[in-house]
Amino acid sequence: MKILITGTAGFIGFYLANRLIARGDDVVGLDAINDYYDVNLKYDRLIYAGIERDDITYGKLVQSKKHDNYRFIQLQLEDKAGIDLLFANEKFDAVCNLAAQAGVRYSLINPQAYVNSNIVGFVNLLEACRHNEVGHLAYASSSSVYGLNESMPFSTSDNVDHPVSLYAASKKSNELMAHTYSHLFNIPTTGLRFFTVYGPWGRPDMALFLFTEAILKDEPIKVFNHGKMVRDFTYIDDIVEGVVRVIDNPPTGDPGWTGKDPNPSTSRAPYQIYNIGNNNPVELMTFIKAIEKALGKEAEKNMMPIQPGDVPATYANVQDLVDNLGYKPETSVQEGIDTFVAWYKDYYAARWIDAKA
Repeated sequence: MKILITGTAGFIGFYLANRLIARGDDVVGLDAINDYYDVNLKYDRLIYAGIERDDITYGKLVQSKKHDNYRFIQLQLEDKAGIDLLFANEKFDAVCNLAAQAGVRYSLINPQAYVNSNIVGFVNLLEACRHNEVGHLAYASSSSVYGLNESMPFSTSDNVDHPVSLYAASKKSNELMAHTYSHLFNIPTTGLRFFTVYGPWGRPDMALFLFTEAILKDEPIKVFNHGKMVRDFTYIDDIVEGVVRVIDNPPTGDPGWTGKDPNPSTSRAPYQIYNIGNNNPVELMTFIKAIEKALGKEAEKNMMPIQPGDVPATYANVQDLVDNLGYKPETSVQEGIDTFVAWYKDYYAARWIDAKA
């Protein structure tokens, strides 16, 4: 297939692009390369796949120096003219949208960034799919859409009408807009509610990255909600396996769906929502102990109240993923953290040495 993956300078998009390149798909990667976090990490992800930093020009496709079947373009989702031109020229079979303004806490500071990328940008993708006969649009939603829901584990059949951050609201809006386009224009769409993704090459604003860096520097770590947080930490390889299976299996619609008893995760239209999580929630203090074990060093902990926009617990019900696609994530937290720490020490070798000195 010819597949567009947005967000390929980002964490999940980087892994997905390399996975699909390796299996022989014709892949076009797209990313705005914004400065939400260290752009050097983003460029290094691109370099890993053969896209040299100096070759990148906004709006121009760049051929990978490592893979004949990979090209990259720097482009903003809110750039409608650029998106329309790319789709018209390339005629993609499938699109996986992993580009977004990420982060719950940052949405309290810069809400407009979420509107531009996550809402305006997503409409641009929907319109481009509509007018270019794209066979399947898979897109990142988030476990944050569950908001004030306290029913555990979170199920895709649950009500998600009470988000507690603009980031979550923007992701819920993606699901609603996708359903509209599936219903009106018969575009197969699948939303993926990711649960706390972690692993090598991960985002520097996430807990695992922040904790590892602080511990190595003998600095205290911020433990929110006084450690009484529970997260369904999901290793990156498990996430990507789920995404690949979703891309390969576009929804066809549920003929048994009824508006009298509507299942929010399906429809008569070709529309589907999946949770992709480890289905094994871990207490934050257990997660920290696993990092301490991998580093061989104890953390100094600064206990703090829960931050606005955060939820105390996440826990994914992945039965739909098991039933429909035969897949369930299974990497243990200690195994995933050990792999991350090994990568971190290698990637930040100089910084790690300085921290130990």
